[in-house]
Amino acid sequence: MFSNLEKKYEEISLLKTQAPIFWQNTNYIKDYDLIKNSDFSMDNVIDARERLKRFSKYFISAFPETKEDNGLIESPIYKIDNIKNKLIKNFNGNLYLKADSELKISGSIKARGGIYEVLKFAEEIAINNNMITINDDYIIFNTEKFKSFFSNYSIAVGSTGNLGLSIGIISAKLGFKVDVHMSNDAKKWKKDKLRSLGVNVIEYESDYSVAVENGRKIALNNPLCHFVDDESSIDLFLGYSVAGQRLKDQLMRLNITINKDHPLFVYLPCGVGGGPGGVTFGLKLAFGENVYPIFAEPTNSPCMMLSVMTGLNENISVNDIGLTNITLADGLAVGRASGLVSKTLSHSIAGFYTTSDDRLKFLLKEMYKEENIFLEPSALIGLEGPNYIFNSIEGKTLINKFDLTDKMNNSIHIVWATGGSMVPKSERELFLK
Repeated sequence: MFSNLEKKYEEISLLKTQAPIFWQNTNYIKDYDLIKNSDFSMDNVIDARERLKRFSKYFISAFPETKEDNGLIESPIYKIDNIKNKLIKNFNGNLYLKADSELKISGSIKARGGIYEVLKFAEEIAINNNMITINDDYIIFNTEKFKSFFSNYSIAVGSTGNLGLSIGIISAKLGFKVDVHMSNDAKKWKKDKLRSLGVNVIEYESDYSVAVENGRKIALNNPLCHFVDDESSIDLFLGYSVAGQRLKDQLMRLNITINKDHPLFVYLPCGVGGGPGGVTFGLKLAFGENVYPIFAEPTNSPCMMLSVMTGLNENISVNDIGLTNITLADGLAVGRASGLVSKTLSHSIAGFYTTSDDRLKFLLKEMYKEENIFLEPSALIGLEGPNYIFNSIEGKTLINKFDLTDKMNNSIHIVWATGGSMVPKSERELFLK
């Protein structure tokens, strides 16, 4: 079966060798009507946005660090000219960093989807038990009465690290019992942080897929347990999608125009796909055909590229083509992509590329040196995207594939930084060495 796919896609032969490659999605269609006609809609995104707004006073009360943003969990955007000038040849656009690494509460992109799903579950059971209505002040979620009530329920999740961190932090704060099933590549400091909050961390010698599967099975035996399914959760997906309109508002405040003459390229680190998938959905609703989402994966874990390229969705793993799924980028160490994301967005992701662990180490050092910004290795992978777009591979300049050559002087490029601010100082020093 897989040998026939290799004959059809020469890129699979390159993936097997762990060679860094760029693959323009041959299924890509600019027309964002595909998004509007999917199983989700703008109404779903607005519903998610309004729910987060209802919890703003809760955030301010339970997490005082959110007060300066009036209970909004959103990240800044930075212009990164130093790193652009140092690392990217022939770049004639504008380069920015979307610093989800600085999101309040859990310091990663998972603060969007993970926290949102737990809040939605908490709201639903509170409403169903006549403890609150959507017109009440949600600050009461941060009271002993509610914490005592939520202690009757459990939250469970399987994670490589950052999703478990966000789920654990918000769930423990609300009063839920929490089980986080963590794969062998999850960093020790993340497990220690969770345990310090009273979270039950279950460790596995296997990879992400096993942690998720075991977590799912155990949760099914407890009717009072909500399992956050990173592989197929609609709530996670919609929590991430809120980022699209927020980015649009942010760019407008910076007087940055996005239209057909000012195209937007967004480089998104991809593990199982929920985070970049939800963000892509929101971006397409916000910018339509003028945004080009590009997914970035480690050379040893290109699960989403493989999923979309072959059309097999969740039915193919990187192990099927001889890759080990072992990478320094722990948040991206996923062998099998989310079927929900690959099916929903197979025509909406403009391209994919892979990057080696050695390159991520180099980028981590350079980002810190040139911009004084520390990011986790997995969060650096988006920084390689403009190199693929602006520089030739085998004599071909990739921007020609998007038919945008004459518009690139006005192009906007955003590297989505997915984590890093919570990394302990001792760990940062080890990375930088």
